[in-house]
Amino acid sequence: MNMPLLSERSEVFKNADPHAVSGYVNQHVGSHCIHLPRKASAQAQLNHRKFASLDLCRISYGSSVRVVSDALEDIFHLQVLLRGDCLWRSPTGVHHLVPGELLLINPDDPVDLTYSHDCEKFILKVPTRLLELICQEQRWLYPREGIRFLQQRYALDQLQAFVPLLATICTEAEAEDGAALARVQEHYAHIVASKMLTLMRNNVRREHLACSSSTFERLLDYITCNLQHDISVQSLADQAQLSVRSLYALFEKHMCTTPQRFIREQKLSRIQACLADPSCNVRSVTELALDYGFVHLGRFAEQYRKQFTELPSDTLKRRAQRMAIG
Repeated sequence: MNMPLLSERSEVFKNADPHAVSGYVNQHVGSHCIHLPRKASAQAQLNHRKFASLDLCRISYGSSVRVVSDALEDIFHLQVLLRGDCLWRSPTGVHHLVPGELLLINPDDPVDLTYSHDCEKFILKVPTRLLELICQEQRWLYPREGIRFLQQRYALDQLQAFVPLLATICTEAEAEDGAALARVQEHYAHIVASKMLTLMRNNVRREHLACSSSTFERLLDYITCNLQHDISVQSLADQAQLSVRSLYALFEKHMCTTPQRFIREQKLSRIQACLADPSCNVRSVTELALDYGFVHLGRFAEQYRKQFTELPSDTLKRRAQRMAIG
């Protein structure tokens, strides 16, 4: 297929040793190993551009080649097959890709791809951090296990809005004034990441945090029922099926505070209610504080005073005074 994705102006290697090209790819695009036929006399070609936080690469090895990698760790690899064919060995089986198809490889997925001798592909390298930033900007609920694309293979005609965007960023990357327009490049990079998250099926919940009242109410119930237990941020995130980052955003949205501070304030409020309630059996302030997980008693007293403008012992004394009068 003929797509304007990086011209000869981005040429780095031409009629080169495939291993030299592979070494360059390892440095700039992603760690991998290649396996060539023993008697191969291949002439590889590579075009490459850095574009804001993205890497753009057009590559052909000139020989049948198998590319393997344990995982890409902190990057997503988006590959468009331009010529030839490719066998993709995934945990679900072996898949045959043809020109006009796109493959999206998640950071924690092992890579095992075999390309035909006439294969040419375009690679877009996208850092995980960029997709995380998009979730933060859009106030989407970030998955606690990290972003993962659930469908990895697409025909390009399924992504009609995405194909012209790839061509545009390649054109911008090769523009003579491209280096001087770093902010424009970063803007385009954000658009690419946003399109990936909206066009390609993934585990990001694009429910706006403002629409997550039911999730927050469930968390409030969980906290209320477990105030005498050690409630960690991670346990709250697990309850809500959110990442820790999204959990913080949820509390900031609804309570303008952090989860830890909210839990502490709720524990102190429960203690204050017990100290002030004549029907509540309180042996001592120390025992009650320990029941709610406050092991540093001096710090507990100071936090209580800051929240209620009196010491816990003063609250208990006032209760005793009221009981004596009554």
